[in-house]
Parts: sequence; C-alpha cells; structure tokens
Amino acid sequence: MKIFQSLSQLPSPLSIIAATLALQAAAAPVASKVLTPQNFKETIAEGLWFVEHFSPYCGHCRHFESTWNELVGHFESKADPGVHFAQVDCTVNGDLCTENGVSGYPQMNLYRNGGFLETYHADRAYDLLVNYLAAHAEPKGIPAPAIDSIEEEALPTPVDHLVVQTPRAEANPSGEVVSLDVQTFDSFLSQGPAFIKFFAPWCGHCKKLAPTWTRLARHMQRKMNIAEVNCDENKALCTSQGVTAFPILFYYAHDAKTDYSGGRSYDQLVAFTERASNPTMKVIEAPELEQVVRDNSVLYLLLHNPSDSQVVDDVAKESQLLFGSPPVYVSTSSELFAKHNIPSTSSSALLVFKDNDTKDPVTVFYPSSQPPDALKTWLFDNRLPTSLELTRDAFQQVMNAPHKPLVVIVSTPNGMHDSVAEQVNDIGKKWRLRTSQGRGANRDVVFTWMDADQWGKWMKSMYGIQAGTEPEVVVADHGRLVYYDKDGTGKPIQLTSTGVTSALEAIFSGTARAKHSENFLERTVRYFNSVLVGLEGSIAAHPYMTVLVIAAFVAAIFMAIRRLLSDDVPDWQTEQRSAKGGRLD
Repeated sequence: MKIFQSLSQLPSPLSIIAATLALQAAAAPVASKVLTPQNFKETIAEGLWFVEHFSPYCGHCRHFESTWNELVGHFESKADPGVHFAQVDCTVNGDLCTENGVSGYPQMNLYRNGGFLETYHADRAYDLLVNYLAAHAEPKGIPAPAIDSIEEEALPTPVDHLVVQTPRAEANPSGEVVSLDVQTFDSFLSQGPAFIKFFAPWCGHCKKLAPTWTRLARHMQRKMNIAEVNCDENKALCTSQGVTAFPILFYYAHDAKTDYSGGRSYDQLVAFTERASNPTMKVIEAPELEQVVRDNSVLYLLLHNPSDSQVVDDVAKESQLLFGSPPVYVSTSSELFAKHNIPSTSSSALLVFKDNDTKDPVTVFYPSSQPPDALKTWLFDNRLPTSLELTRDAFQQVMNAPHKPLVVIVSTPNGMHDSVAEQVNDIGKKWRLRTSQGRGANRDVVFTWMDADQWGKWMKSMYGIQAGTEPEVVVADHGRLVYYDKDGTGKPIQLTSTGVTSALEAIFSGTARAKHSENFLERTVRYFNSVLVGLEGSIAAHPYMTVLVIAAFVAAIFMAIRRLLSDDVPDWQTEQRSAKGGRLD
C-alpha cells in the first residue's frame, strides 16, 4: 500500500508533458502582442487584426518565426499600417484556439472589428503575406471599401507564346461558371484545360468562395474554362474524382489532374490560372539556346523529329504539372541533334541544362525507350538546380521535393554571402561531375546556403548550428527529419569538396550516424498522429470491415469476462461448502 501511495504522489506523464509545453511556451520569442481568453475579444474589437495561432514545439512555427517577425516589423514601421498583429499560444490556450477554428499550426486568421473574416491558406512566404495584408489593410485615413464595391483589378495580359496543345474549342466564351454533372463532365474536359470547383451547398467555406469563383470565371473569359460540380447532386462523380473535402479545386489539362492547394483569395486564384493558362512549352532555334540557358538556372529542351508529334503531346501533358518552373523548350533543329550527340536512331530526346552551363546537358532522357510513367518522375527529379540559396520562396520546393533529395545546408555568416555561395557552387559542380562519371549515388543531392542572421534560430533548433563567424555544414534528410554533421572520419563537415564528399559517401554507404531534427516529445506526438491518421484512413476505406473488427473485439472482451466470472463461481461454492463442514444444519 505504501508503494502505491508513493507512486500516486509522483507527477503523471500528462503533467510532465504539460509542464514541458508550458516552459517552451514561456521561452518562445514573441514579436507581437500575445492574447489570452481574457483579453482576446476586447483586443480585436476595433480595427483589422491578423492573428497567428501557434505552438512553440511545432517545427513549422519555429521556421515561420523569422518571417512573422519581419512581417510585423514591416507594417509597424509605417505611420498608418491599417492592420494590427497578435499571437495566440495554443499549448497554453487550447480552448481559445479550438473556438477560433484552429486545425493546424501555424494558422493565421484575419479579424475585423471583432468578427472573423477568413483564414490565410496560401504559402507562408514573406512577399505573399505582405501582398495579402496590403490588399486587406484599412488605414485610418482611408475608409474601408464595401465588399460589393470592389472592382476587378486590371492585370497585365500574358505574353503570347507558342501553344503546343491548343483547346479544341474557344475557352470560356461567356465568362461564366459552368455547372457540370455526370453527363457533361467528360465532354467539358475534352474542350481544353479547366479549373473545377467541387462543393456542397451546405458548406460554409463553399458559400464564401462562390462570389470569388464567379469573378474568376469572368476574368478568365476566353482564356480558361471555369466550372463547378455540386457533390450533393453528383455523389458518384465526386467520388470518382477523389473528392474528400469541400470545397476542393482540381485543375485538368492534357488528361492530367492537379489538386490546387494554394490560397483561395481572388488575387491568388487569378495568379494561378494566368500561369496555368500560359503554354507549357515554347519553340526555340539553335542560335537562341545559349542565351536561354544563361537566363535560367534549370531548363528542359525537347528535341524531336517533325514527324514525331506524339512525344510533344506526352511532354506537354506531364510538364503541365510544373507550371512553367522550370521552363520547357522544344525544337526540331538538326543542328542541336548533332551538337548534343543524339543518336540518329532516336526520334526524340529530352535534355536538362542546369546552373547556366551552356556546354552540355546534365542528363538526357529518351522517351521512346522508357515506360510511360518514367517521364513524369524524370521531370520532377531534375527540376532543381545543383546549388541555390535556400530562401523562403525556395524552401518548400527544395526540402519537400517529391523525389526527396539530400540537402547540403551551409550557414552563411554576415559578410560572407558571396564567398560561401561561390564555394557551394563549386562543390556542387564537382559532385555533379562525379555522379556523371558513375561515382556518386542514385539519390539526388542539392547544395544550398542560408543566411545565418535570418535563419539562425531555425538552424539551431533543427540542426544544432550555433551562430559563429565561420560557415557550418550539415546534410539534411528532411523527409525523415534527420541530419548529418560529421564526415566519413567522424569530424565536423568542412566547407570543402573533400569534406562534403566524404560526408555524402558515408551517408550513402550507411556508415554515417544520423541525428534527429526533432526532440523526443515532437517525435512521439508525430508518431501517435501518424497512427491516428492511418487508423482514420483505414476506417474510411473499409467501414464494414472496421465494424466487424470492433464487434469481434467487444465480443472477445465479453467472453473473457464471462469466463473469468464463471471460473470464480465453483471456487465460491467450494468455500461455502467448506464453511458448513463444521456445522449441524
């Protein structure tokens, strides 16, 4: 009994976790007013407020911290910014975050005079946030415009290039949203590229998006087809298209479907559709290639015989998902065929040029000798330059690239940007030469440098890099959330070709020791979250099987309890008989 009393006096695991989170919350740097349930409504009651809901142990929140501080500083430096900033720590004020509809971290909500306006859904890049808030800001000297009085902004007309694959009919001739059903869906897609909204009439977010979608259709008149599908009336169609939430936006082109995951403001949707409506490929002649390579850190060049039009359609279809980054050029020039030693037996070849190197392509892909699905994989595997600065805009594209490259990250102290960039570029080119000679590994490696002043806190929390006067090097495997900071000899990686190559060889040979980018608590939370997500997916995919498994589990527990109780009955009866043994009844 004393043992149990002693154990009961120990802090529970939940209390330990809560204390840890509280300590982390207290240590979290704050660049703006921190709100609590006691002062939230009172604070945002007047004016326009942009509120970040965050968790101090969230890796994305720590990464976003410098951007948030810079954003706050940018607007607060103005005499009349027209927007206020605040934060809510969800580890301390969970009920408030739940009340505000927070479903992930960090989440930014926009409020006006105490009322919720919208959640910011776009990429958390600094420039996009500045543009977003500038469009919504309400300086005191200028009255806020009524929503209905907003006129459509005049946007620059895109430059016309060669359209390799044209629509079969005039796109969006009336400038209206077309309502589709199962009978009209396929024929509508056959008319050309289309941007389609799948919605439910009872969905609040769908109702909010409706007027924006109508404006988008009007803006894209004669440029792109805009449509919608009511999933309450067309459940089978929505299921066949993989609709799992409302509203969901899909872009269709060249028999390919792309899930649009960007912001849903009018300006963001216009930017996406303008970019998507531009042609995926442009014609180029031999004399132009050298200058085009100099102007682009990465570009693809499709060489094909004039008679081989099918490969043009195939590349146009797959490159549609790149949305022009990198650009794709196409040519039938016999001069380029000869210059790059394309065999006469090949009717087409796809070349990739990187790092503004005009001499030779990094690699060549022959579509006719590869399975159909290999083209898309090849395009995405080669879309990144060998080396680049890891900025806010490039972060997602590099660290979360579909082919999951290893990323060499070099912290760049103040005043050393140019010299570090030159060294990283040189190391990257030597590694690329090494891999082209068959001495590297099959996995891609991207070489990057980061501003230590701007990214210092993030690099310290993720990779343990301390601020200093010399560059520090790590190799990140962001897909697994691990990193390496030692070379093949067990010493810190030096910013030299020998040091980085030694580290990469140790990683590929399996002898390097990885370190976790997350602490134990974060890894535990991530593990249980993945388990719950997997369980949720299993239930959704196999509902009847799930019911049977649960029923079987409950039945097994019931039978076990029943058997346990039945085993106790004879013992109790035996005890009763023994108790009567010395009595005269």
